[in-house]
Amino acid sequence: MSMTGAQMIVRALESEGVEHVFGIPGGSVIPLYDALKDASFTTILTRHEQAACHAADSYARVTGKTGVCIATSGPGATNIVTGLANAHMDSVPLVVLTGQAPTSAIGTDAFQEADIFGCSLPLVKHSFLIRSLEELPRALKGAFLIASTGRPGPVLVDIPSDIQKASGTFEYPEDMDFPGYNPEGKEDLHLFEEAAEALATARRPVIIAGGGAIISKASKELFSLATEAEIPVATTLMGKGSFPEDHPLSLGMVGMHGTPWANTAVSKADLVLAAGVRFSDRSTGDKTNFASGAKIIHADIDKAEFGKNVRTDFPLQGPLPRILKKFIESPGGSGESHEKWLEEIHKVRETYAGQATPGPKLDPVDVIHRVRSRVAPEDIVTTEVGQHQMWAALHWKTSTPRTFITSGGLGTMGYGLPAAIGAAFARPGRPVTCLSGDGSFFMNVQELETCVRYGLPIRVVVFNNGSLGMVRQWQELFWNKRYVHTCVEPACSISRVAQAFGFSTWTVLDSSQLDDALDGAFAAKGPSLVECPISTEELVYPMVPAGGRLEEFLHPSKI
Repeated sequence: MSMTGAQMIVRALESEGVEHVFGIPGGSVIPLYDALKDASFTTILTRHEQAACHAADSYARVTGKTGVCIATSGPGATNIVTGLANAHMDSVPLVVLTGQAPTSAIGTDAFQEADIFGCSLPLVKHSFLIRSLEELPRALKGAFLIASTGRPGPVLVDIPSDIQKASGTFEYPEDMDFPGYNPEGKEDLHLFEEAAEALATARRPVIIAGGGAIISKASKELFSLATEAEIPVATTLMGKGSFPEDHPLSLGMVGMHGTPWANTAVSKADLVLAAGVRFSDRSTGDKTNFASGAKIIHADIDKAEFGKNVRTDFPLQGPLPRILKKFIESPGGSGESHEKWLEEIHKVRETYAGQATPGPKLDPVDVIHRVRSRVAPEDIVTTEVGQHQMWAALHWKTSTPRTFITSGGLGTMGYGLPAAIGAAFARPGRPVTCLSGDGSFFMNVQELETCVRYGLPIRVVVFNNGSLGMVRQWQELFWNKRYVHTCVEPACSISRVAQAFGFSTWTVLDSSQLDDALDGAFAAKGPSLVECPISTEELVYPMVPAGGRLEEFLHPSKI
């Protein structure tokens, strides 16, 4: 059957089971958008290409499927670069379709021509620049294969407008084979027996679970191993939700803003089992002294991570669920008793876990707890980036994978609102909570209109401290309180801005008004927003200074 290139794209997306595509039309993708009118799936219009990419990213994180977004050529394509980098850093499967100038005009500085293939190369898992109609079906199939297998990531397909218009016979391949790409076959467990012996004989073991534990669906095996062997579990920011944080063995988050007991446990451990972790600087602190007294078992699908940031004594490459299951089934059972080790950690927890009683002023941690009490365990929370993100990472107890959606590696302000949009389409009819700061709020503020237009049940809670709070915190602690362009009150009312877009809004002046405002916002039809003014001087603790050792965290009780 003969069809246009644009129609081939639609048929390919349908064959891949795509449900929603996020994007904005433009000159070089008019043929594609014309074909999308007859698609069996839904096309979502955002108000900025970066937001479309973030929404597709969040959709992928929530569902485990590959997200899809579309951008036109030139400025449309370059607008998605931040979204590509964000997905690449957090290993999110995306297929990003961009329009391009006609093949005859490529390289001539044609109207709205930009080399998105070239400029995105460091930020994607793979890229395709389509040069002929015959290449298109194979490239589309390959894009979905590469994006979703092995260590996931974004794949760009750049499609000139004339190829979208051209007609030909469509044959979509059932299978693809790329020379040198065999992600499912890569496994190297030749050190497993030594690793299993080290784990069984460890007296002070700690498991660190990263984003790979969620991506690989290894939470069940992680829970079984930890509980059967009585090993405490810390998570990275991206691993949050891989192990239930209300479990006694949960240590919470490790790293720069990790819990004192997680950081202390890792620092005193004699063995660390890192499951799907890339050992970023935000998780390790001083890498040369990270877990200096411990043997390190690193289990991951991507061998490039072994020894990249910290030493690895036992690298184990392969699917994480399979590796963890082998540990569970290995001879020696649960090994050493860890009762004394758990008691030692518990004493650290008792020392630092006290929480001040909230007064009349809004306390950000209290706000987090009260919002959390209104959100079901299976429902989604997204965050922007900044202080509120770290308060949430520390105090928003997460028990289910794929429910805490945040920008980790890139730290992208402006991610949370479009991520909430993607999550809302991933879980139709279910409410989505978005935690934001006033700085991040304005980064993709135009997407308030998208929320209203689709009537999405998104509840935005804005922590308004009249500053770029995290940058200000660094200026206070490490730059002699030289507050350059960080302590600037918004020139407009956040609540009124949201109201102008069509949100139901509440502004809370003190803690006595918070419950009523949250009750109203969570009961509202369509999108709602609660603005919570908090003190500019609020700081996120604990905090490990950049490059410091994990055990050298700053905490009010130590200052």
